[in-house]
Amino acid sequence: MNSRINNFDFLRFIFASFVIISHSYALSGAAEGDLLSKLTNGQMGFSYIGVHGFFIISGYLILKSLLRCKGLADYYWKRLLRLYPALIVVLLLTVLLAPVVYESSIPYWRNTSVYTYIPQNLTLFFRQKGIDGVFESNPYKSSINGSLWTICYEFSMYVMVSSLFFIRKKSFVKIVVVLLFVASYILSVFQPYFMNGLFMKFELGSGSFYNLMCFFTGGMVMTYLSIENKKTKTILILLALIILMFSTYFGLLLYTCYLTLPILVILIGQSSTPYINRLGEVVGDTSYGIYIYSFPIQQTLMYFYKMDPVTLMIISMLLSFAAGYLSWHLVEKKALGYKDLFSKKKLSRESKTEISL
Repeated sequence: MNSRINNFDFLRFIFASFVIISHSYALSGAAEGDLLSKLTNGQMGFSYIGVHGFFIISGYLILKSLLRCKGLADYYWKRLLRLYPALIVVLLLTVLLAPVVYESSIPYWRNTSVYTYIPQNLTLFFRQKGIDGVFESNPYKSSINGSLWTICYEFSMYVMVSSLFFIRKKSFVKIVVVLLFVASYILSVFQPYFMNGLFMKFELGSGSFYNLMCFFTGGMVMTYLSIENKKTKTILILLALIILMFSTYFGLLLYTCYLTLPILVILIGQSSTPYINRLGEVVGDTSYGIYIYSFPIQQTLMYFYKMDPVTLMIISMLLSFAAGYLSWHLVEKKALGYKDLFSKKKLSRESKTEISL
């Protein structure tokens, strides 16, 4: 959607907050999981909704972007601008600030893992989890930014969507999208280790790939489901919520989540709820910044203060919101100002051709 008058920015903000909630328990060394994980007997925590919600919205919006793009160069340029500028900055800040929490007999700038941290993580697929001597005394050892694990899967989905470029205007593309969803559902539920060896070469897990692909393609399918009637939309939301709750209670979430969550997320996202629909206009799209900064912020807080889960959650959430706000306004928004670079070049070439004719 081009218009910001919807709930998607708010949902992404909530999903980023959900990830912080779950990480607060893991990073503080708590034996138990978050409240939602307890209520669902470990079937679904807040981070489960957060990460999968991100992929559902991404599938919905990225397919729309492909349908509008002028060419593959234009498509990939926009995807790279969305991922890399903020990622580069957070990696640079990590390396520059890590000496504050560094513990090793080897001088920091003589540590080879310092120099490999940025280039390896920029590959997306061959991620270096930590720098030797950083956060190794924390309850959650050695990982500086565990949130980055999803970015390689996200980019893989971008590649998958780009494969539809040459048929994007054909009527049968809808069938292809549905088949992708069905295939990922079957693989995720019944054959999660299919071709796992091939995925491992790119440091991906086949089970995680099929799982995230199913939510992503679920969002893609919702691109073609147009429901204008508010009453019908409300009924579908309530029905999906009831099925989700009952399937969780009976331990059947694995079979229903791929259908119910995309319906809930996209239909709620498409709606326009007063006040919360203006979040993007007021503070910007801060969710990506919150997501990539929250983990190192939480690790730093644990290094200095050894907090309990609730205290860590509250303080890290406030700091992460601030980091996300700064990231959007100082880095991401400025980078996205160049998103039409390739489409403008194409228009310029076309106008020159018309003049020459």
